[in-house]
Amino acid sequence: MAPTSSRRSGYSRRAQYNLFTGYVIAGVGALIGAILLALSFFQPQLFGGLRGAAQDGISPATQTASTVRTGSKGFWDTISGYYRAGSKNAALKREMEIARIRLAEADAVKQENVQLKGLLNLKDAETEPVAVARLVGSSASSTRRFAYLGAGSNDGVEIGMPVRSPRGVIGRILEVSSGSSRVLLLTDTESILPVRRSKDEVVAFAEGRGDGLIRIRLINLGINPLKPGDVFVTSGAGGYYPPGIAVAILTETTDDGGVARIISDPAATGYVSVEPIYEPEAVLGAETPIERELTD
Repeated sequence: MAPTSSRRSGYSRRAQYNLFTGYVIAGVGALIGAILLALSFFQPQLFGGLRGAAQDGISPATQTASTVRTGSKGFWDTISGYYRAGSKNAALKREMEIARIRLAEADAVKQENVQLKGLLNLKDAETEPVAVARLVGSSASSTRRFAYLGAGSNDGVEIGMPVRSPRGVIGRILEVSSGSSRVLLLTDTESILPVRRSKDEVVAFAEGRGDGLIRIRLINLGINPLKPGDVFVTSGAGGYYPPGIAVAILTETTDDGGVARIISDPAATGYVSVEPIYEPEAVLGAETPIERELTD
């Protein structure tokens, strides 16, 4: 007896009918498919209604699936965002610190440009500066008040030359080397500068106190005419400084003058100009003991 899989359909009439029916159904399905394919090519809008109805039928299910998918994504995003919040906050703080630093640097560059423009205006004056350089240091821990300048004898700087910023007088050159100089600041105890009140001819001496302030001593003693807020400028006496350069503002009065705050603070000054001595002949007869000692 032959196996069941190898038996021919002719042995059973039912099997022959089933096979024939399958062929007919397959043929009819192929014919309908061909007709529908031809209609979709030549009349695409014919099945628009059917497609819309089918889409409307499955729309609730797709909306539900989309809502579940979106909700689960938002839930996981919330959880991951919670765990990443610390690192993000730290990164934002670092960025803010960097931004503040950059902003401070920009302000510093702006201020430096203002100072340089002021020095350019100094160059346009009648007296041509000997050198323009930066104050590179100061004696903060010493009882003396010196500053160090990044210009020396190679740049034409000499002992006694006045040093000023766009705001006013800084001091004068005390020692010179080939590439740097030491500046005697106005606030040093050995610094004495003839000054006058800017609005009249009240003359005085500005003496350094060593604490960042200046003592104003009147030459003509009597009734003290000074008031807080008075501005003092160089008088031109002594031969070092030309007249009319801003020096200090009076903050309080005393019996013989007052105490003043310098207008051009060396701690807040970047670039300065070194100018030639105003009257070299007058300087020879007005040297201070410290300058005479250095010359010897």
